[in-house]
Amino acid sequence: MQLEVIGIGGAGCQIVDAIRAAEPADRSFVADVFAFDTDGEALPKYTDVPESHRYQYGQDVGLDAGLDGELQRGLEVGEEHVDELERVLDRGASAAADGFLVAVGLGGATGGGTVPALVATLQRRYDEPVYVLATLPADREFEPAVDGAPEAGRADTPPENGGGSSESGSAIASETANGPSRPNAAANAIETLERLDGLASAIVPFDNERWLRTGEGLVDGRDRCNRELARRVTAVFAASAASGDSVAETVIDASDIGRVMGNETAVVSLGYGEQPVETGGSRFGLGLFATEPDVETSSAVSAVETVVRKGIHDTLTLECERDAAERALLIVGGPPAWLNRRAIAEGRGTLESTIGGRGILGGDAPRPDGEAVFAAVVFADVEPVDRLEELRAATQERHRV
Repeated sequence: MQLEVIGIGGAGCQIVDAIRAAEPADRSFVADVFAFDTDGEALPKYTDVPESHRYQYGQDVGLDAGLDGELQRGLEVGEEHVDELERVLDRGASAAADGFLVAVGLGGATGGGTVPALVATLQRRYDEPVYVLATLPADREFEPAVDGAPEAGRADTPPENGGGSSESGSAIASETANGPSRPNAAANAIETLERLDGLASAIVPFDNERWLRTGEGLVDGRDRCNRELARRVTAVFAASAASGDSVAETVIDASDIGRVMGNETAVVSLGYGEQPVETGGSRFGLGLFATEPDVETSSAVSAVETVVRKGIHDTLTLECERDAAERALLIVGGPPAWLNRRAIAEGRGTLESTIGGRGILGGDAPRPDGEAVFAAVVFADVEPVDRLEELRAATQERHRV
């Protein structure tokens, strides 16, 4: 599967940059990549995006100063500039893509305001699916700031990462030393998700609140969370990319991804598990004359079982009840000698029983140069989700105040 990957706003652009950096060179699934931001000073930082595909918009309405969390104005700006962004996309290979992946950080007004108009435009122009990768704000972003502390991300308070807009500049928003900055974050996130309902083919949320470590600041966790998200996205979509090195026993293609993700704005969550394994090499320890390792069946079975269990039960991009999923996909990858077929089949059976025997697809992803066995799990159509209900409740509470 070949995707055109588009980042909107600081958060979306940094996520796209992380995805581009993480994708395997021999199984590239990124047909083209774009970074759209209102912060012109941030655009040169996205070094994995071609310079001609980094584009600043909104200068005519002063977006470089931010929108101060006013989503309604952000929606107006999105409508005003979507034709402009569409013309920039014409520089790429949109017609050759099997689909689109649009990354955006929710909670702010700029990216969240632009993404509904852009997704609607892509759906109107192309017959291919449009998936939205959307980060959810952490609670500390919309709790009241400590008295006397400046509110980071406002137009009069430069964010710590050096950007000039009110967007976070990553999957994690910036903060001051004393407190968070975006009181409208929960309401903006929920409203943007509601506006995407019926537009996006599927939405893959990443919950910042769940992924931040205890005591970890928003800025401190930014790059780590982006890498974790990129690892999961890459594991899923690269499995459907062509490679001349090794052919999968059970190939995952674009139609399989489409069947699992759906086309009715299903909420999708991704799981991932990984275990380093012995990959062989020179008997002189010099890395020369590498040989295929002689893997014991029991070791291969154990490795596959371990990563499948982690993929199903470890932290998801969005925590949900696994048995609520209507559809699921399991991809097991790694050095070919470690991909035990019986264990992979049993892993599919485990996933099938986890979601109650509904639709399961599965495949393998040989990585001749890999040093770990991994499992990527897609849980599709998982609502209701507690975290989304928490954000809705926070929105209602703020409206009552």
